[in-house]
Amino acid sequence: MTRADPAVSVSALGKRFGDVVALDDITFDVRAGELFGLIGPDGAGKTTLFRLLTTVQLPDSGSATVLGLDVVKQYRAIRSRIGYMPGRFSLYADLSVEENLRFFASVFGTTPEAGHQLIAPIYSQIAPFAERRAGALSGGMKQKLALCCALVHRPELLLLDEPTTGVDAVSRREFWDLLETLRADGLTIVASTPYMDEAMRCERVALIQRGRILDIADPRSMGGRFQRPLLAVRSAERMRLLQALRALPHTHSVFPFGDAVHYADARASRDAPDLAAELERELEQQGITDAEVAPIEPGIEDVFMELMLREPAEAA
Repeated sequence: MTRADPAVSVSALGKRFGDVVALDDITFDVRAGELFGLIGPDGAGKTTLFRLLTTVQLPDSGSATVLGLDVVKQYRAIRSRIGYMPGRFSLYADLSVEENLRFFASVFGTTPEAGHQLIAPIYSQIAPFAERRAGALSGGMKQKLALCCALVHRPELLLLDEPTTGVDAVSRREFWDLLETLRADGLTIVASTPYMDEAMRCERVALIQRGRILDIADPRSMGGRFQRPLLAVRSAERMRLLQALRALPHTHSVFPFGDAVHYADARASRDAPDLAAELERELEQQGITDAEVAPIEPGIEDVFMELMLREPAEAA
């Protein structure tokens, strides 16, 4: 395998559990040294994909290679060259920080000292708690310990399944700072996340829903794929606002986003500033007199929701 070869290559990969299609003919590559993100809701197929790439489960169709090795035929060789953090904390809660680290190092026939250079920036933050039981650590410290255990054997590829879910915002930011440092040192990272601020720190992201890849792109340019006028609408009468917007004859989509409602108009050629004023008048005619309407730039969430609207029709 050379630097030009993909670290992960997936072709027409499929996986079913009875009547449930977990992965449906997905294809993508991850470049060596890349920080690649997987974005999708619960049940989209992200965890199943990680289980196939880590050789925990076998695909029903298609193929995948990890570091140039086939996930079915060469699974033993893959396991010693990758690091994996599952979505749930999976270390031994009754063992101390140091004991967990030494145990996972021994599984790979090495020692924490052998991987010191790679884990040192992370371990330095949890070293003061070396004798504390892992189950007594804070959420952020648990994730850093899990990352150390995944890196202790110096893997060439790191796979992270929603590593910061349930962790406070500061710890999430610190964790992703660590990932960027690892990537800068040449480590290939594939991470799933439900957080859009984390997605923006990836070089590319794949949007996944119902086991299908909807799009793959640089997250900073993905908003440009949204082709309709988009407006943020606010009102104290939120539920009434949603109902009123959805009832308009020229509505394309309406979704709540934080304290606003994102409204996309079906008349793609309309000028957004004029459209905002017109929408305010239409809402006022329906009795919503406090509506504030402003044009906005689409983000990843808007593109994802748009692709989800199209996806059932395309899959039919």
